Amino acid sequence: MNKRWRLHAKLFFGLSFFCCAMGSVRSEAQPAASPDQASINVDLKQSIGPMWPVWAWFGYDEPNYTYMKDGKQLLSELAALSPVPVYVRCHSLLVTGDGTAALKWGSTNAYTEDAKGNPVYNWTIIDSIFDTYIKRGMKPLAQIGFMPEALSTHPEPYRHHWQPGDPYGNIMTGWAYPPKDYNKWGQLVYEWVKHCVARYGAKEVASWYWEVWNEPNGYWKGSMEEYFKLYDYSVAAVKRALPEAKIGGIDIAGTASANAQKWLQAFVKHCLYEINYATGKTGTPIDAILFHAKGAPRLVDGHVRMNMGTQLRDIEAGFKFVASYPQLKELPVIIGESDPEGCAACGMHTNPENAYRNGTMYSSYTAASFAREYQLADQYKIHFKGAVSWAFEFEDQPWFWGFRDLATNGVDKPVLNVFRMFGMMKGMRVRAVSDHGYDLRTAVDSSFRKQYTDISAIACGTAHEATVLVWNYHDDDIHTPAATVTVQVKGLPAKGVRVEQYQVDDAHSNSYEVWKKMGAPQQPSAAQVAELKRSGQLQQLRPQQPVKTAGGLATVAFQLPRQGVALLRFTW
Repeated sequence: MNKRWRLHAKLFFGLSFFCCAMGSVRSEAQPAASPDQASINVDLKQSIGPMWPVWAWFGYDEPNYTYMKDGKQLLSELAALSPVPVYVRCHSLLVTGDGTAALKWGSTNAYTEDAKGNPVYNWTIIDSIFDTYIKRGMKPLAQIGFMPEALSTHPEPYRHHWQPGDPYGNIMTGWAYPPKDYNKWGQLVYEWVKHCVARYGAKEVASWYWEVWNEPNGYWKGSMEEYFKLYDYSVAAVKRALPEAKIGGIDIAGTASANAQKWLQAFVKHCLYEINYATGKTGTPIDAILFHAKGAPRLVDGHVRMNMGTQLRDIEAGFKFVASYPQLKELPVIIGESDPEGCAACGMHTNPENAYRNGTMYSSYTAASFAREYQLADQYKIHFKGAVSWAFEFEDQPWFWGFRDLATNGVDKPVLNVFRMFGMMKGMRVRAVSDHGYDLRTAVDSSFRKQYTDISAIACGTAHEATVLVWNYHDDDIHTPAATVTVQVKGLPAKGVRVEQYQVDDAHSNSYEVWKKMGAPQQPSAAQVAELKRSGQLQQLRPQQPVKTAGGLATVAFQLPRQGVALLRFTW
């Protein structure tokens, strides 16, 4: 650990106790009179739509973490928890460098040039990344970017050395510029896709998604027209190597903003009606629409206050945009980054509002936000394919440093258990009504700021099973007494069912609380690490037990702390 990180570690110990202290839904009825009691009614006979795992998408900035020890372990866990192949997106797949991992940085050295300016292709590191995915049954959302040093119009400075606390703009170096030769860029993309087809087979590569760049309204040092030119040359190259390949854009940032809407409108206009820079013909293929959605937490009166409404407004703006074009309505829509805020590598030692990441606030936020994403997709009737959680792991960093990650030093954080819960939900989404939840319009327009918490649910069922995911969420991360939640499931076809319950709260499925009770060690013993690993797994609060039904109705009551998440699983 260098001097800078030792200083950060000292700061972390001084802040840790402060930070620890901060530490499809149909909610149509009015809130219950008592703020600590909630009633949720599930009707298995009222289907809403398929329970497609839109959450089974993950991404991160640092591609070289992929094939490292903890990276491989986490990818194996993500692959295991999902009933469908997990898609993975990462930055910097074409960046020049030796493959050394660093925060907000990665490289593969895929493209260099010899002394005469001839291209030299090297797929070794990219193969290590994609091999790691494919061996686990995962699929790339392959990002075509960023600019190799030898192709950049402004190559120097190229390698940045950003650290948390530095100005974010310091990362924008030579990799962010347009190519000096679009033909060489197009040939690079063609050779890459052709290599993937040779290595993995055309059928496999055709099941991936490709995309051009990331956030061109921020990560791109060229003009809008130059980005469209980059897109055209990239699409032409991908389709030349594999005509059935799926490629899209534009992964814009701040989707609800006027700037982002301007980019989206111009991009679609170019793809539908304007001259293609690469082919000279009218129009450019677009096989998927991608955009970003972020929340905006801040520190208020010594505690973290989230702002899910900001993220939901980005999502609604993106869905509404897609729905406004008949040519786009059937295309897969992917939220390329779907998160509570914008900088995964900014820890709570430099950004105290990020203290939500280690504990259960991140868990309940994740459950409540994905449920509203399903609702918005239902409302706008678009083909919602996936939402990328921009969270992975950071290799060889201090324990529970406050990064936006799913695991720390190989130990799973509470939020990962919410994805395990989602992974247990199958079949059709069905109607779930809470008398203590926020309706969709309030959530989007005003977030979750009222005096009562959002105790709501998303439910689904198959012929022999029903699952109900329940959360107790509020934007303000403060402690209040646990709520009594009563769940009634209607439409059960059996006289008796078996029910089991899993829970994420301060006492269950929570490695962070266990670590704090150990004294927050930065060098835990082998026995402590083993205990932390156990506590990071999804814990069963209620073992499977019989529950009688009356007229196809079963009732289960339980306590759910604020920011807690529970999964009820009924089988018969």
